[in-house]
Amino acid sequence: MNNKQKYIMGALALLPLLTTGCKESWLDPKPLSFYTPENTYVDADGMYSAIVACERNMRHEFFGDQAPIMTEYFTSDVAVNGKTDESGALVDFDNYMLPTQVRSDAKNKMGWYWDEGFKGIKYANVVLSRIDAGTYKDEAERNAVLGTAYFQRAYRYYKLTHQYGNVPFLDREYTGPKLDFYSYDRWSILEQLKKDLEFAYQWVPDNVDRGRTSKSACGVLLMKVSMCLGDFDRAIEVGKEIVANHPLMTARFTSNQTKPNTNLMHDLHSVEAKMDMSNTEGLMYVVSYPDVEGRDRIQIMRNATPYWAKGAAIVTPDGKTGTAISPAAADKGTEIDNDFNVGRGIGSCRANNFLQFDIWGEKEKNDLRSPNVPGSWRRMTDLYYNDPGLKGKSEWYGKHLVRPANMSVSDSVRCWYSWPYYKLFVPDPSKQTDRSGGETPWYIYRSAEVYLMMGECYYWKGQLQEAADMLNVVRKRAEAEPLTASDINIGEILAERARELYYEENRHVELVRIAYTYAKTGKPCEVFGGRVYKLDNFSGPGGTGSNVKEAGYNFWYDWLMKVNNFFRDGTEVANGKYRISVHHVLWPVPYTAITTNTGGVINQNIGYSGAENNITPLKVGEENSAGK
Repeated sequence: MNNKQKYIMGALALLPLLTTGCKESWLDPKPLSFYTPENTYVDADGMYSAIVACERNMRHEFFGDQAPIMTEYFTSDVAVNGKTDESGALVDFDNYMLPTQVRSDAKNKMGWYWDEGFKGIKYANVVLSRIDAGTYKDEAERNAVLGTAYFQRAYRYYKLTHQYGNVPFLDREYTGPKLDFYSYDRWSILEQLKKDLEFAYQWVPDNVDRGRTSKSACGVLLMKVSMCLGDFDRAIEVGKEIVANHPLMTARFTSNQTKPNTNLMHDLHSVEAKMDMSNTEGLMYVVSYPDVEGRDRIQIMRNATPYWAKGAAIVTPDGKTGTAISPAAADKGTEIDNDFNVGRGIGSCRANNFLQFDIWGEKEKNDLRSPNVPGSWRRMTDLYYNDPGLKGKSEWYGKHLVRPANMSVSDSVRCWYSWPYYKLFVPDPSKQTDRSGGETPWYIYRSAEVYLMMGECYYWKGQLQEAADMLNVVRKRAEAEPLTASDINIGEILAERARELYYEENRHVELVRIAYTYAKTGKPCEVFGGRVYKLDNFSGPGGTGSNVKEAGYNFWYDWLMKVNNFFRDGTEVANGKYRISVHHVLWPVPYTAITTNTGGVINQNIGYSGAENNITPLKVGEENSAGK
């Protein structure tokens, strides 16, 4: 007997992600039991089985080699793609951020966000469409299931509307082929998300297992969507409720507090902290534990730390190969075992000067999150020459690295930079060499971000002292000096997010949210001399030759050109130069999504080939038989 659920192929590489049906073939005409939607989604437990798939798949964004979250950072202000030896990687956006280059491989994961976004929406819509077919012990149980499904759908749409802008809105389960999708206005999608999240915030419980959707997680996403829509007062109201119940961790905890050269930040970001049920700050996590189905290693040490083991780049002052994954046998596990102490990085996600240097000023001289505090960050000069071939033959064996005088630009990009060790060191006890990062829960939302969002809300409202007060709650915990009202501008808010949330937040998404907010509100941007942005040319003028590199169209482009030294300077590496244009604020909709959707119209973003075929997007709530 072979009974399996089948997702029917359809439009845009969307349909494997949107449809659920059942292909039945069996020899016994009277099977005693088999899996079908009709006998699974009958109660709260059955409904949660679909939601668990959503929660499980959230983990994939952060885990594994070349994790998708890095594409969010490659298109942001704090990091770039460091794989300078790989052609086609997201370095030169003009050549490789194209509708035909939306991928789900090592070159970029833009396609992953599209596919996985609609896959999560599919799972959530199964529950939303079948909610009234189930039986529940009471109204509260039903509404908690419904609210959790609303959150999971909103979690995907929040990202999609900031990565891709106007996208198809799917509000139901599809059980057959569908090739007539239409793009929907992103603002109307966000309005619907706000309604859904208000319901979720009311009904989803807060006391849930780690890795499950909580009331506070619903509240954080409600805050983000409210901010998108300009409802800053509602975001502040929800934020105050969240932090009242989930205070920051301000005292040392976990076994890390007994280790030398550690501080509260090491505690907070350790594996132990993310498993510690006394941790009041974590609001939502993704999880991976040993011996759990679908478990994975985060591999953050491989992805985000420098490629120090590249022999041709890291050489001794007298020109010999300087480093190796394994030192001489007698020195394994000692201070000169770089692999043991920091992990074997390959420099894919490369921190830029803004993250390493620019955001750490005089007021951050004692900031526990900063490179100024011993043990918090690692510099290349903290590592050691440890190639076994040097032992007994070179004075440099066991000494700290010295930057090679003739290091190429490409090698310096990938092999020589500093990184926040306290956050990126996730040891893997099961591996004895080539350590890349182990199994761990990972924060999705923390109370620290809630304070930073409330601070940003006060900024948009023009209440700068209140904004400083919110940021100072987080800064005080980190032992940074307090900010004053005169310090507050969008640059300082983004700097504080970078200090606190590196490799946690969807950095590109949040930058685009801010860019849209400037365009929607018309608020003058003080970091650009009072520049005012508009929605009608948000992605530039479009048309032929749309690789526009002029300031004034959107905040995302202007900000990256101000603070991301690689794009600002057009740094040249082995396979091209770092280049972006105004329209790259939004990613290109996958070419196959548009061309296989033969019965409808999915719009392309302005600036990319195919945008000339766009039509007016629908709005959620509009009746349209073709689009629905």
